[in-house]
Amino acid sequence: MNEQTKVARQEETSARAEAALTPPVDVVEDAAGITLYADLPGVPRDKLHLHVEAETLTIEGELDLEMPEGMEATHAEVSLGRYRRVFTLSRELDTEKVSAEFRNGVLTLRIPKAEHAQPRRIEVEVA
Repeated sequence: MNEQTKVARQEETSARAEAALTPPVDVVEDAAGITLYADLPGVPRDKLHLHVEAETLTIEGELDLEMPEGMEATHAEVSLGRYRRVFTLSRELDTEKVSAEFRNGVLTLRIPKAEHAQPRRIEVEVA
């Protein structure tokens, strides 16, 4: 194997390692903030990683789909071993108060609106 072939194979392996499934996501907004639901089947809690940096939310999860010993898949639709999805968050959201719950392969994130973006009622005084 020459040096050029070796580099090409390393790049291919690196690209495959970076490749990921895009989990389906539903986002629901109400007056108080947003709720994000992400389907991550096959991801155990300890292999789920959430990161918020500045206005970027990253969801990553590694699949735990091991074949039983002595068995081999004859057809596999999920060939990538991880999920990854990145979102740009509005400045109206308070990323310091994100809450997360993970149950039955569904991640639920609640991100409230920042204080300055919350609707508020203004009282009018009678003069």
